[in-house]
Amino acid sequence: MAAHGLKRARPAELVPGTVSVLTARMDYLPRDTPEGWQAVEWARLAQPGQGVVSLYARGRDYHKVVRGRLQQLADRISQTVGPLGHRVFTDSAPVLEAELAARSGQGWRGKHTLVLNREAGSMFFLGEIYLDLPLPATAPVTDHCGSCSSCIDVCPTQAILGPGRLDARRCISYLTIEHAGSIPVDLRALIGNRIYGCDDCQLACPWNKFAQRSTLPDFDARASMGPQALVDQIGWTEAQFLHLTQGSPIRRIGHARWLRNVAVAAGNALRQGEDTDLRQALAAHSDHPSAVVREHVAWALAQRAS
Repeated sequence: MAAHGLKRARPAELVPGTVSVLTARMDYLPRDTPEGWQAVEWARLAQPGQGVVSLYARGRDYHKVVRGRLQQLADRISQTVGPLGHRVFTDSAPVLEAELAARSGQGWRGKHTLVLNREAGSMFFLGEIYLDLPLPATAPVTDHCGSCSSCIDVCPTQAILGPGRLDARRCISYLTIEHAGSIPVDLRALIGNRIYGCDDCQLACPWNKFAQRSTLPDFDARASMGPQALVDQIGWTEAQFLHLTQGSPIRRIGHARWLRNVAVAAGNALRQGEDTDLRQALAAHSDHPSAVVREHVAWALAQRAS
């Protein structure tokens, strides 16, 4: 925000010549997602010895998939209207995606700040095409959260302070993905076995009973991102990490941050009485080159069953 300022809210300052923004959504639940998938995910979170990766990150990197589709759409528009000034985005550059999506009728901002759609819940990616082509505006839709507070109530770290107010510094998705340093000690136990992202506010949302399955194989869950034991995940070498996360959004956090996250989950598992194999796997990283990894491993090894 310090670097880009109001470019986030003024598309024409980010891409000169922009007069319209075309917004799009792409559903991401894997094609084989079962009915009652929320219960399946809650059950995984209740297994302390198993690391859980957020649903959206179990398949191919969405940046590549969504951006490619948006570029194809822009090309088709250009074939119809002639030369077209444009730029495509998906979770990239200083773009206020959720606000643009809400203002263009894709849905409304839920109390967790995510965009909700009556036919698709919130399990979708957002993307935009900035255009120099004037287009008629689409009207926004009304809010349909009512008095529901499920997302606020379920948040493990109480990061949702109130309707539309999120403290990112407490959000597990931020802490396990964007945050590069040490995870605050008082939040570690609350992270549980979540090692990349967090879906709790979406799992609890009643509107996600309408969440749509993707039609693309790209978002099918990889075997390496399905049910996995923490003892195996913390044993990944850097070479294995790079191989298993090739083409995945997880790869960009790097091996050290991955180990940091798994160490926190492992410490939480040890507190709940998981076996000594996990302790031995952790100890193998006690002299890791990264001070952050060493710190979190030491913390994890200090945990005892209560």
